[in-house]
Amino acid sequence: MSVHDAKNYLNKGQKILFADCRFSLQDPQEGERLFNEEHVPGAVYFDLEKDLSGKVEDTGGRHPLPSIDIFVKKIEEAGIHKDTTIIAYDDQLSAMASRFLWLMKYLGHQRVYIMDGGFKAWKQNQYPVSNSVEQSELGEFQYDIHNELIATQKEVAEKIEDSNVAILDSRAFERYAGWNEPIDERAGHIPSAQNYFWKNLFEDGFWKSSDVLKNYFSNLAKYKEIIVYCGSGVTATPNVIALWQAGFQNVKLYVGSWSDWITNPDNEIRSVSKS
Repeated sequence: MSVHDAKNYLNKGQKILFADCRFSLQDPQEGERLFNEEHVPGAVYFDLEKDLSGKVEDTGGRHPLPSIDIFVKKIEEAGIHKDTTIIAYDDQLSAMASRFLWLMKYLGHQRVYIMDGGFKAWKQNQYPVSNSVEQSELGEFQYDIHNELIATQKEVAEKIEDSNVAILDSRAFERYAGWNEPIDERAGHIPSAQNYFWKNLFEDGFWKSSDVLKNYFSNLAKYKEIIVYCGSGVTATPNVIALWQAGFQNVKLYVGSWSDWITNPDNEIRSVSKS
């Protein structure tokens, strides 16, 4: 959704909610601090690690799914109903907003969008901002979990050699290749994975058009299923959404991603030689 269309929704009443998903992996408190300074009027803050992720265990990756009961409680506290239109935004090329949107789709909520260009575009258009945090009336949210949107570690391992399945690695090429791994304990990629860096979906801070995305993903048309991963199930979500925009339907997120894959010593790892 364009920032202009998002602005038009601002005064449409109680069935509209802005979800502020700003977050910095380098400074986990920064997002909420920025939200408290200024945000889209009426927005509710969703923290990547407190709200959009669950407790980190020995397996499951660095950003596992949140407890559904806890997440739904947060949703209802935000005033979200089954028919609420939600517009998510961040300041990280939609990475965190995409995680939010994917989670809402996972729970069966269809009326959720990403504000293209994020909070930066909102500010550049000199649209109103607020530093007040409003108390919302409790929502009544009904959910229907869509497990078909998820790929487990076991499923990924079983489909590595399946010619009908494409596995996409959303990380930067240097991490995919195994040349540089600044976060996780082991470097490389899942065997047979193809590298589609998530930032390639954007130009000047905005999503590329559906036609451009269709062309970008054209080599994947032969596959019946696409599994997408990144480091921990966050920056893979823009690729999932872009694939939907490009017309692909059977797209799954490997939530645990690379940080989950490497916890199993039986899982193979590939790298790219520097030749």
